[in-house]
Amino acid sequence: MAQRPSLTGVFPVLPTPFDVQGRPDADSLRRLAEYLIRCGVDGMTYPGVASEVGQLTPDERQALLGVVLAEVAGRVPVIAGVSSGDTATTVRLAAEASARGAAALMVAVPPDRKGAAEQIAYFSEVARAAEGTALMLQNVPPPVGAGLDPEVVLEVLAAVPSIRYVKEETLPSGQRLSVLRDKAPASLLGVFGGAGGRYITDELRRGAAGTMPAIELAEVHTALFKAHRAGDADRVRALFTRMLPVLNVQAVFRWSLTKYVLKKRGLIADTRQRMPGPLLDAQDMADVDAFLADIADLLLPQDQLP
Repeated sequence: MAQRPSLTGVFPVLPTPFDVQGRPDADSLRRLAEYLIRCGVDGMTYPGVASEVGQLTPDERQALLGVVLAEVAGRVPVIAGVSSGDTATTVRLAAEASARGAAALMVAVPPDRKGAAEQIAYFSEVARAAEGTALMLQNVPPPVGAGLDPEVVLEVLAAVPSIRYVKEETLPSGQRLSVLRDKAPASLLGVFGGAGGRYITDELRRGAAGTMPAIELAEVHTALFKAHRAGDADRVRALFTRMLPVLNVQAVFRWSLTKYVLKKRGLIADTRQRMPGPLLDAQDMADVDAFLADIADLLLPQDQLP
């Protein structure tokens, strides 16, 4: 199998839109994928935590991943999230996503496997199913993931060379990223940041290959990464500062914030979410409206949206 180019840049995690009956809304998902293309992203990720992945059945996940891959049609790489609470399901999802052309497979560290040996056995099994497709180890903090220490992650990387990327989300992510980059084997191609992009400036200074935020500020994230590639640290900092009010709301309201913004912009039909969590009230919505107005010059105008 030919080696794909290394993945780098902005890979937002698509949410899963639902209709008023609570069923997945494939049409809205297609619009979101096209929206990301128009924003100039380097790639996209589906499904992940921001996709309410834990609330989707395996069949829904595979059907919706097919929707994303068909809409993207090879224009940018798609990273497929294949994590689940059941090893056999993860292995099946990995094999299917690999066969369908995913650029990489994102696999969260299981929370019940604290030691390196247990994680190595798990990732080795997934790697066999992936049939040569690169793996991305997602180091999710407890209680969702194991939140592995960098030294344990390094042991896993050395033992499973199919893991070509790490998505580091256990805090402090920047310091952990530095340790991984300094000591990782040559098989590791890059470390990505997550956590909604709230620590992106620190991560980029420390050599992050990219970022995997939620979708609602995709235009700003792509502009920020463009400035980073150009070596314009002042522009990076300025864009990050302008994003912060929305990122702060997103840290609390997660899916509710993302879906409110996307519905307001006409990109999804309904804000319904399956994942339990706080919902924006009228005052929160007014705050978000004001924050979005403050950065309107950074967002695609309405007539350029799909």
